[in-house]
Amino acid sequence: MAFTSSLAFVALLLCFPFSVNPQLYNYPIASAPASWKNSPSDLQPMVFYSEYANSLLLRLNVSHGLSFATGFYYLPPGNSFILSIYIISAFDEYYIPPQVIWSANRDRPVRENATLQLTSTDGLTLRDSDGSLVWSTSGLNRSVAGINITEAGNLVLFDINNSTIWQSIDHPTDCLVMGQTLEGGIRISANSSSTNLAESQFYLTLLADGLYGFFNSNPPQVYYYQSTTNGISNRTVDKSMSIKFSNGNITMSSALLTYDIPIFHFSYANSIQYIRLESDGHLRLYDYDYDYGAFQWKMVADLLNLSNCDYPTVCGKYGICDNGQCTCPTGTLGNYLKPFDSRRAELGCYAVTNITCQDTNNHLLLNLTDVYYFNSIDNVAFYATDEETCKKACLGDCKCKAALFQTTKGKSSDGKCLTLPDVFSFKNQPDAYSSVYIKVQAVPVQAVPVQAVPSSPSSSKVWLKAILGSTFGALFSILTLISIYIVCFRRREEAEDEDIIEQLPGMLTRFTFEELRAATENFVKILGKGGFGTVFEGRWGDERIAVKLLDNVRHGNNDFLTEVVTIGSIHHINLVRLIGFCADKLNRLLVYEYMCNGSLDQWIYCRDRRAPLDWPMRFKIITDIAKGLCYLHEDCRQKIVHFDIKPANILLDEKFNAKVSDFGLSKLIDKDISTVMTKMRGTPGYLAPEWLTAMVTEKVDVYSFGVVVMEILSGRRNLDDSQTEENRHLIKLLEEKSKSNGLLNLIDKNLGNIELYKREIVNVMELAMWCLQWDSSRRPSMLVVVKVLEGVMEVETSLDYNFVSSIPMMANISSIVDQSAPFAASVLSGPR
Repeated sequence: MAFTSSLAFVALLLCFPFSVNPQLYNYPIASAPASWKNSPSDLQPMVFYSEYANSLLLRLNVSHGLSFATGFYYLPPGNSFILSIYIISAFDEYYIPPQVIWSANRDRPVRENATLQLTSTDGLTLRDSDGSLVWSTSGLNRSVAGINITEAGNLVLFDINNSTIWQSIDHPTDCLVMGQTLEGGIRISANSSSTNLAESQFYLTLLADGLYGFFNSNPPQVYYYQSTTNGISNRTVDKSMSIKFSNGNITMSSALLTYDIPIFHFSYANSIQYIRLESDGHLRLYDYDYDYGAFQWKMVADLLNLSNCDYPTVCGKYGICDNGQCTCPTGTLGNYLKPFDSRRAELGCYAVTNITCQDTNNHLLLNLTDVYYFNSIDNVAFYATDEETCKKACLGDCKCKAALFQTTKGKSSDGKCLTLPDVFSFKNQPDAYSSVYIKVQAVPVQAVPVQAVPSSPSSSKVWLKAILGSTFGALFSILTLISIYIVCFRRREEAEDEDIIEQLPGMLTRFTFEELRAATENFVKILGKGGFGTVFEGRWGDERIAVKLLDNVRHGNNDFLTEVVTIGSIHHINLVRLIGFCADKLNRLLVYEYMCNGSLDQWIYCRDRRAPLDWPMRFKIITDIAKGLCYLHEDCRQKIVHFDIKPANILLDEKFNAKVSDFGLSKLIDKDISTVMTKMRGTPGYLAPEWLTAMVTEKVDVYSFGVVVMEILSGRRNLDDSQTEENRHLIKLLEEKSKSNGLLNLIDKNLGNIELYKREIVNVMELAMWCLQWDSSRRPSMLVVVKVLEGVMEVETSLDYNFVSSIPMMANISSIVDQSAPFAASVLSGPR
């Protein structure tokens, strides 16, 4: 059997013009009993192993160049895996990042050495490395003969007659694939984030009267509804109803319908497509296409056809969405509701005083004008009444947080009411025929008793003592109130920080301070110091870690939140991996993967302790940096601008793979915004000229990259006080040498064998000069930089060689930028 399969696979290779990825083997079926361990050395058979996954079964699909596989899929950051089905590229020419379309244990990831067993009685059983049961298909009523991954991406358990006993498409997670059917009452539930695949509160389900999108609060709130019953509401489960994803359509059918009803229609491309319910509540259709010199997944359609402001969490709790921008209520309500973070309005608002059921006499309803609630489509939850009765119903229910009253224009006596135990995002709509009342907790004003002043003329001393006593008493009371205010303000700030921290990416490990103190042996071994903190070496279990302890808690907290939010939600081989964080009282720490070869500056500047890097290694490092920056600028949902690219922030692992680190100054920018205005941030010597105007783009990173490339090529710092006055500034020296054909004089003499690589080195130097153009619009994007390094494109020939037109100002930029002072925290993303 194995020999026959091998012959078929070889025949497949001979007939197909593309080269098959050498790590892929067509192995779609396994017979019971079988067992697999989540370890590349122990997988029997090991079909595929990469940084993403250990594949157990794989079905090659020649027609599309993509394949479905099932196996242990790696979840960054951390050493955790989910048993899943994912789409991967079968051929080198079609390489594309894997996409998970189904998972068995997304709410409970396993570790290395977890085992998956296939038995005839229980089917599949997944156990973690400690032997604990995580997931299984037990309870089957027939004996299992084997398992199969089909061409449609369905994982099937079959019996001796090849009949299906259990299949993954009956248990969807967040995706539907071509040909898959979603039956009535079955949910597809979104992941918590792009890196945290645990189930979130968004889900889509088919009920008797149509397709619903819910946010799973208590009770669930509707944010999407498409009726198939002409408006007759019937929220019951009808298992005869189903929707099917087919070529170019999603259609609904049931035993009561004489024909299928199209729900969504979209253009069909001859490829593998999938639909995913995203962590923000959007339902998006994805296809793969060739663009920017590579195959990649593209969002083809946003199927629910809702505006950004129609989603429950777009602006957090109590937030108001207006054309995608978030604000907190103002006016009278502004005294009761405050933003979690004034720089991140999408986090929503919080009540200054919590509503308590013990003090219902001080509950107030305040009117929020010109707004509409996101789930106004939920007609079932509304009930007929008048406006005053609606308000009284909310005041009479301790759990009610807001009351919505919908009416026809000018008729407050005839309408519909909805009381809400949980309040999410509102949307600005001045012509909305509705009234929104927010419940707040009023703080009663305590009456201050007034004491009579003695009027007896018998003793002036008594009078004087009374005045002095009252004065000192008043002063003491004022000082006491100020102290109480300061303590409460600090506690509120800590509570706000804690609320923000609770919303940080879920897959990051949250450490206690004592755990990290023990892991670093009381912070003994220092790896390095930066503007915001010190980095220590430590060990967590069998893994070496680097622990960054922030020095200034309040200022460093901005740096801390920025770094966790930015790097905690992304993953790339050329970005340092953030393992976790600590927010324990006043302690703020970040935990990274340990990079044994330290930072790049220790290799290109220091001659006494380290051997110089040869040219192939330097070229690889330059390419790695470029790919990391390209990912930040091009491949994330919003552009991430690093703002502090320098050799000290480039770390090297044991194989000298370079990874960009230190995202404390980074900033997220919407892709449709050309420039942003921000305070100057970064390090003197690497700052682009446009910082003098404070109007910047991602091209500031391109400029800094050009400086770093020149430092790598020359083996010295850009601003080097050890050099003579005329040689102190490397970029100024580059300008002079470029005009006198003396570029070779700038190459590091320790490089060795320069003649062998001279042409390559000069090409990279010309690329650096392209990146150093004074006019930011003339600099290449990092995507173009990568293509030049890969030999796909050529360097621009008509360059301006005046890199330092205002060099006195830029050279002394340290007088403007105070590196010891904290920079402004990043203004992160708005609603997505």
